[in-house]
Amino acid sequence: MLVFATSGGASGATLPTAARAPNAQGAGRLQTVRVPMNRHDKADPSGGKIKHVVFVIQENRSFNDLFEGFKGATTAKSGLDAKGKTIKLRRQDLAATWDIDHGVWSFLSDYSNGALNGWNGEGACCGQPKNFAYAYVPSDQIKPYWQMAAQYVLADHMFQSNIDDSFIAHQYAIAAYANTAANYPSGAWGCDQSSGDTINTLEQNRSIGPNIPVCFNNQTLADELDSAGLGWRYYAATTGDTGSIWSAYQAIEHIYEGPDWVNDVMTPSSKFITDLQGGTLEPVTWITPSWANSDHSGNNSSTGPSWVSSVVNTIGQSQFWSSTAIFIIWDDWGGWYDPVAPVYEDYDGLGFRIPMIVISPYAKKGYVSHTQYETASIPRFIEDVFGLGQLAAADTRANDPSGDCFDFNQTPRRFRTISADYSASYFLRQREDHHVPDDQ
Repeated sequence: MLVFATSGGASGATLPTAARAPNAQGAGRLQTVRVPMNRHDKADPSGGKIKHVVFVIQENRSFNDLFEGFKGATTAKSGLDAKGKTIKLRRQDLAATWDIDHGVWSFLSDYSNGALNGWNGEGACCGQPKNFAYAYVPSDQIKPYWQMAAQYVLADHMFQSNIDDSFIAHQYAIAAYANTAANYPSGAWGCDQSSGDTINTLEQNRSIGPNIPVCFNNQTLADELDSAGLGWRYYAATTGDTGSIWSAYQAIEHIYEGPDWVNDVMTPSSKFITDLQGGTLEPVTWITPSWANSDHSGNNSSTGPSWVSSVVNTIGQSQFWSSTAIFIIWDDWGGWYDPVAPVYEDYDGLGFRIPMIVISPYAKKGYVSHTQYETASIPRFIEDVFGLGQLAAADTRANDPSGDCFDFNQTPRRFRTISADYSASYFLRQREDHHVPDDQ
């Protein structure tokens, strides 16, 4: 049973409407005019070595929650509460049965004007342990993540581009922008709206502004790629699975109502494995998980590390390994304690630290990067490698990971299989998960 913990000021939870499945119905209904992007003439930082970028997005974990104690990384074993009391972090299983709120109000409480002592202000409900946000996942429960980090690059100053939760974070992953939206939708997580579904906006002073419809029409990386004649795919869970809410392009009207939704948005997530095994990998790929495989707090599942390993192993064992860069992130901090204060870049960021693992034959070996990155750093990398223009303020300011996480002069590294409890074949047989989620 999942229990939803709320914090002061948060509205009551409402269940999101499932996303419409990609299909031919409605394709071409909206005549979309593609706006040519301003491509830059900066040289490809990879020198032509990277021809495929795979962006894997997991759910709701702070850096300290997954990598507490990782050698060379900035982590902490304790934190302060609002009274200045030191709280020792406790072990918390990855497969927990309860969740923590992580909207704007929770960020402001946890952040506490930079004091980072407000995690005890998170609202408790229905049996969470004392000081439940002050916790970390034991490394023996997430061995594949630690193995990947030890072999390749772990970025310990990677932050959310936004200060709140998953809906907004996923918009930054595809557009480096979220139309000033904040928190999560009142109903549908996109343009398949039932009755005027809306979402909060965020004012410049980080207060909540008027609501707007949950259906945007801003330009995205997909538009840049289409204009450049470059292929892309977005893999997401099917409508029968709770994870379908993380299918970000459902909130972009000209994608959702146009041919891209049919041709480029793929379900289920595991179709990535069969596509790759069949010899298909587009220049840019996003992969979001099913609910069970997401690492989301409260899903009572521990298959996330194996799911990510199956994606990485399938790439590593394919013909595409030598030309691919893989970025693995967790979309927001999930309400979990983290000891590093985010830099105040603008009204919507930066949010708290999240983990980023960078895997490639050109990734540095066993390297902890202390460079400041954010969610929009991956769109920035994609834009720089493929000669595309920047979409918004976030990817314009964001550091491109090519400068610190890669060595494009090194001899390409041979792939070593990541050990995991479940193989790719398990996920190809896995059933949909109809668990009722929280809204974040």
